[in-house]
Amino acid sequence: MPGKHITVYTDGACSGNPGPGGWAALLIYKRHRREISGSEPDTTNNRMEMRAAIEALRCLKEPVSVSLHTDSAYLARAFNDGWIVRWQKNGWKTSSKKPVENQDLWKQLLEMTAKHAVEWVKVKGHADDVLNERVDELAVKAMKEGSG
Repeated sequence: MPGKHITVYTDGACSGNPGPGGWAALLIYKRHRREISGSEPDTTNNRMEMRAAIEALRCLKEPVSVSLHTDSAYLARAFNDGWIVRWQKNGWKTSSKKPVENQDLWKQLLEMTAKHAVEWVKVKGHADDVLNERVDELAVKAMKEGSG
C-alpha cells in the first residue's frame, strides 16, 4: 500500500446527453488543492464522469492510495460491484451479451487504477457535499465554455 493518500472528487456534466460536456476533478493532498477541468463538444454524461476520474488519476506522479469520490453510480458500481471484472471475463460484453459501452475509457481507467490503490466512494449528488458541489460547478462551467 502506497504511503501518500490523496482525496479526489470528480464530476461530469452534459447538455443533451449526447451533447456538449464538461468534466472536473479536485485533488487534495494535505493542505494542497488542485482543480482541473475540461470539455468535449459531443459526448455523454457517463463519458464525462469517466474522463474526470481518468484525468485526476493521470495527475498523480507516483503510486498513491486514493479515495475517489464520485456521484456516478455507473462509475462507482463498475468497480465496487465487480462489473468491470465480469466485462473483461466476458470479452467486454454485458450480461445481456451486448458490447460494453465506453470500452476505450474503461480500459484507460483500468490502466490508471492499476498504478494506485483506489477506493471508489459513491457520494450523493446535489446533497450539500461542498466538495461535490465544487466539482459539479467546475464541470458545468467547462461544459458551457467548451460549447460557446
